[in-house]
Amino acid sequence: MKYKAALMSAEDIDRALKRIAHQIIEKNHGLQNVCLIGIHTRGVPLAQRLSAHICAIEGTAPPVGELDITLYRDDLSRIGDTPTVKGSKIDFSIEDMTVVLVDDVIYTARTARAALEAVMKLGRPAKIQLCALIDRGHTELPIRPNYVGKNIPTSVDEVVAVRLEETDGETAVKLYSH
Repeated sequence: MKYKAALMSAEDIDRALKRIAHQIIEKNHGLQNVCLIGIHTRGVPLAQRLSAHICAIEGTAPPVGELDITLYRDDLSRIGDTPTVKGSKIDFSIEDMTVVLVDDVIYTARTARAALEAVMKLGRPAKIQLCALIDRGHTELPIRPNYVGKNIPTSVDEVVAVRLEETDGETAVKLYSH
């Protein structure tokens, strides 16, 4: 892949997450029965960062869970005979909760679809909302995020790479082409 551009710095990402934190609080009229569930891999640290920003604003943090959607993917047969399953970690009930699913990039929306299916297996939430740091367009399903850090129109031969300190040793959003 060929590097094309830096799209967001660590400061830009932090600013976007602070804005999203405010939006989550406003849209849900506070935090009562709100939880954040990060989709592995980069959605997890993003959900943790969002929770910290919400805590700084409200003085209390929503619970944060981790969701592994590997077994719910519609391309499971294409990704190999032994897919890596990281496991979900959600140590609270989602019954009657507003679940905010957090992911790094929404592209085709197939990851979001798999996450919806996985969450519904855990219980019956009151609402499910979707948060993506980057919306790059090209969704193949009628799924749109409720919260977006940045819209970045791309071509299908481009790749948006979200890099986070927790998983990649740096924090930035970069654009590559094939």
